[in-house]
This record gives sequence, C-alpha cells and structure tokens, in this order.
Amino acid sequence: MTVLAYGTPAADTPLSQMEIIRRAPGPHDVQIDILFCGICHSDLHQARSEWAGTLYPCVPGHEIVGRVAAVGGHVGSHKVGDLVGVGCMVDSCQHCADCDEGLENYCDGMVGTYNGPSPDAPGHTLGGYSQQVVVHERYVLKVSHPEEQLAAVAPLLCAGITTYSPLRHWQAGPGKKVGVVGIGGLGHMGLKLAHAMGAHVVAFTTSESKRADALALGADEVVVSRHPEEMAAHAKSFDFILNTVAAPHDLDPFLGLLKRDGTMTLVGAPASPHPSPNVFGFITKRRSLAGSMIGGIPETQEMLDFCAEHGITSDIEMIRAEQIETAYERMLKGDVKYRFVMDIATMGQ
Repeated sequence: MTVLAYGTPAADTPLSQMEIIRRAPGPHDVQIDILFCGICHSDLHQARSEWAGTLYPCVPGHEIVGRVAAVGGHVGSHKVGDLVGVGCMVDSCQHCADCDEGLENYCDGMVGTYNGPSPDAPGHTLGGYSQQVVVHERYVLKVSHPEEQLAAVAPLLCAGITTYSPLRHWQAGPGKKVGVVGIGGLGHMGLKLAHAMGAHVVAFTTSESKRADALALGADEVVVSRHPEEMAAHAKSFDFILNTVAAPHDLDPFLGLLKRDGTMTLVGAPASPHPSPNVFGFITKRRSLAGSMIGGIPETQEMLDFCAEHGITSDIEMIRAEQIETAYERMLKGDVKYRFVMDIATMGQ
C-alpha cells in the first residue's frame, strides 16, 4: 500500500512529503493508522547523518500512536479500533536470552522502527512520520489513556520508557533521593515519573529560568548546576542520578553528589563523547556510572499503564507535518516545552 510520509533522500536535504510503500499485514502483523508521532532528537541525528550509517531515503519517527486498522489472522493481542503505540523497535531475534527475558531492546538483532534492516522496500525500516505502519504484534503496545490525551502519550514511547526503565531498575521510590540532570524532552519525563514513584526528586538545570518549571513538573528541589554552592549543599547525598543531557559535559561534579554505592545512569546520547571522568570519584565511594537504552516490550507496557494510572503524559507542542524542519531547528536551540508532536492528519493537506 502506498502512503504519505515525511522524509529525506540525503543528509543535506530538508525533510519533505514523499510516498512510501507499506507491506500488507502478515499473519502476526498489526496495521496501524498513525494519528500522532513524537519528534525525538534521535530523529534529527539520524536524518542528518550525525550518527553513522543512515540509510536513505530516511523516514524518522519512533514515538507512534494510532488506531488499529487491520490485523493478521493469527493476531490475538489487538483488534481493529484499538488505540495502540509503537516505540523504538519493530523486531528482534525473538529467541536470545535478552528476548526471552523481555529485554528485546538489548537484543543484538533488535530492529529499529526506522533505519533498521527489513525485507520490505526499500530494504530498511521507515518510521512514524507517515500515515500508516505495519508491525509484528509483539512490538505493538496497548494505550489505555483517554483518546483526547493521545498526542501527549506519543512521546512516552521513547522519552517515557527511556527514563522509566532506569528509574525502575535502580529502584527509585520512597526513601530514595533521586536527581534528574537536564529538563528537556527526557528530563521533564524523568521528573514526572520519579515523583510519581515516590522518590525525593532534585532537578539539575544550567538555567535559573527553569526553576519554577522544574518544581511544577514534580521536583522537590531545584539546583542550578552552574552555582558551586548549590551543588556543594548536596554532596554525597544521592542514591541515584538520571543524566538526560545529550551534549558532552563534565560528569565529575555530578558523580561527587552520589552516596557510597550510588549510581549515575546516562540516557542522553551526545554526538561526541563526554570528557573522561576522574577515576578517584568512583573508587573512593564505590560509585557506579551506567547506561540505559529505552526498555523491553513488557516494561514499556508497564510504563504506559503506570502513566495512565497516574495521569502522566508528556508536555507537548503540536506541529503540522510541513513544520518539521522548523521544529528541528527549534529543538537544536532547546526552544520547546518539552516535546514536539506531529499531527499526521496534516499530511497531504
């Protein structure tokens, strides 16, 4: 089936409307009419070849929500009319230890929602900046939020699970002091989720102007990280720090805020490496520096259900499809609170 999409044929060419082909649903496939797609910084990195290995034409988008239009004959988990989501992956090997444990995101054969290998034309996956997508039922999530919140649910499929998974893994909750570094697309979700989990939440920002916003998002305290005295007041006091910043920066000041046996986990993906941290910051307090990448399918479903139960959505700004390049430029400047979402109904208008 031919559908409209927004993508680019080359790294130096702006995204524009194009036609792409979607396969007919197989026995285990779910065909989804896409309603909204969130705009992730990863989309920009991939479309503009800031990350190696971009395959063209490139149609980004991995924060997808929509309605089931058709299902294959063996699909039992979803039915026509259901509200569903698709996140950062649409396939994996389905038989390794990671897949068996519901951690498909760490499978060596994980296939991204765009720029991943595919038997479908053009030989790689094309993402959610499109009117429709066909996905194996295993990688389709149920959405139980009210339909009027659907656009604000879309970013949960990447920004939500990227922050939820490490908060759950390192057991953020009552009695834990949790820091969130950066108040952007990822960070604002980290604040909401850590607050809902019952932790004492401290937001770190370089901008004094974000103090009130951080408190409104669920922070109990806000630290402007450029102010040494504010940082020093929290020395050796954190159980866990979630660092969402996607630009290279000095990690040492934040490592010094961890308790003995505390962990800082990186979820931001900068285009160039962070400066190497000082080893003494680790060995003197048995601290850990870790990483985390999205989450598996069961945990992503758990996150969506948790967010529905606690009334959590992303703070969004809706754009029309043809505004995508303007949105990219604004995103580079941090000029969005806190996630752009594309209204797919505007394609072809």
